Formats: sequence, structure tokens, C-alpha cells
Amino acid sequence: MKIFTNLSNFISTNKTFVTIGTFDGVHIGHQKVIKNLIKSAKKNKATSVLLTFFPHPRMVLQKDLEIKLINTIEERTYLLEKLGLEILVIHKFTKSFAKLSALDFVRNILVNTLNISRLVIGYDHHFGKNREGNFEQLKDYGFTYNFKVKKISQQEISDIAVSSTKIRTAIENGEIEKANSYLGYNFMLTGEVVKGKNLGEKIGFPTANLYIKETYKLIPKTGAYIVKSEIGNNTVFGMMNIGFRPTVSGKNQTIEIHFFNFDSNLYGKKITIEVLSFLREEQKFESVEALKLQLEKDKKNSIDYINGIFFE
Repeated sequence: MKIFTNLSNFISTNKTFVTIGTFDGVHIGHQKVIKNLIKSAKKNKATSVLLTFFPHPRMVLQKDLEIKLINTIEERTYLLEKLGLEILVIHKFTKSFAKLSALDFVRNILVNTLNISRLVIGYDHHFGKNREGNFEQLKDYGFTYNFKVKKISQQEISDIAVSSTKIRTAIENGEIEKANSYLGYNFMLTGEVVKGKNLGEKIGFPTANLYIKETYKLIPKTGAYIVKSEIGNNTVFGMMNIGFRPTVSGKNQTIEIHFFNFDSNLYGKKITIEVLSFLREEQKFESVEALKLQLEKDKKNSIDYINGIFFE
């Protein structure tokens, strides 16, 4: 997959089939649209192109810095590549770009830059300044500039009954298995392993402390989770705690992963954690010994779950 972060660098002599959107989560509804695009492009000997935007428009237009996204831009890129997309264009979303009229957007970007032959969009797609552009306008512009417009019907999308908002709510509530069923893959957290206070190691549960630099990344609610990760060529399972470590008077939220049967040094390495299931709420224990006993129960429950799902 080729990636362009600047439209001025984009060159395509081949005709393109394009879809447009934020695609946060790249969930099963998104995947339906993208797979349709890729299949149609191959059939017509065209190039499949996805035009997405970053930062999220709400961050720019509404100064909504509190909005949390299911994927970092890096995770989104990884997921789109896995689907078989040929070209990803990540266009920087700015206030000046938001002022582009629907006509200018179609003519300057879709036609003159992307060399569009077909546009594939969702049934409720709007574009251009103040979201003034709609499907009927796109059909008119398509007639003028010689490209076709395919609309994914409400019926097709509604059959799946999923949205990025539903998924965010599920993750925020710790309903990880529900979120994963909507995503079509396991919700992930990607970050660098940094040094912690080694408190877990002292009680027999050493942890990898995950630092996620993207402040806009959605983090599940505090509590304990069952997780897996691909490290090197190995699939490693474990349990993760997101929280403030009240038993040892922690002050800042941390993300700590204890891997089972794994003892390699991960400091400074970037890893991706797949979140499988919610174990329990975070709680304050009377003593470190009581915490250790609970961690042993958590480990047993995690291994039972993993064996039931993966090794039946």
C-alpha cells in the first residue's frame, strides 16, 4: 500500500476508484465499503484509493480536544493495508480546507488530483464547506466531470447495525467483547514499553508499562483485562491493568501488562496489545499480600478464558 500525506505528491496515470471518510475504527461497516471499493477497482483495472483526514475534523472545527478515537492514525493505516487497499491518502484537515466548497473539492481534489473514475460513499455522506455537498450534487458533478458515484445503501449498512460511536461507548464501558464483534478484530493499544516502579516484580507479577503518546487515543475504563500480543514471532497472552494502583497509593493512570510465560526485556520497544475481555473493576486492597492473592485469581481466570477460546 502506498501512503501519501501530501496531495501535491500524488500522481496517478491510472483511473482511480475512491472512497472518503474518517473511518475511525475501520469497523465491519467500514470494511464492507472498503472491500466493495477494492473489488470494483480490481474488476475495472482501476486503482483503489481511500482519502481520509487527520486530525479529526471535530478537533479542528470545534476545538474538541476531548474526543477520543478508536485508532491512532498508525493503527488505522495498518488496518487499511491488511484489507488490501492500494493507496491511502491522509490529508491534513485544516480550517482553510474546511472552507473548500463542494464544487472546488470535487474539481480540485477528486478530479484534477486523484484522477477519479468512480466514487464509493455511504448513504449519508456530506462534504465540502458546511457539509453542503450531498449525493445528488455528486451525481451532477459526476456527469460534468465524467465519473460515476456509487452509494452504499442504508439497508446494506443497517444490516450490520454498527457505528464508531457505539464502539467507543462499549470500550468506555469495558464491554470489550461487544466492541470487538463490531470491529471485526480485537481492539488494540499501541505504545512504547517504559520503566515503571517495579512493584509488580516484587510480588511475582512483573509488568510491561505501556506509554501511549497519542493523547487522542481512546483508553478503556479502569480495571483488569485479558490481553494478547504478537512479540517477535510469538503470540503471548497476559493480563492488563488500567488504573491508578490505589493499593500502593498511585497518583497517575498507568497501563501495565503482565505476560504469562514470557521474560524478555521489552524496555524501549514498541508493542501492540490486543484487548480480549474485561476481568474485573480496579479496587483497593487491604494489603499488598491481598493484591497478590487477587492477581493469582486473575491469572487463573485469564488462562481459563484463553484456553476456552483459543485452545479448545
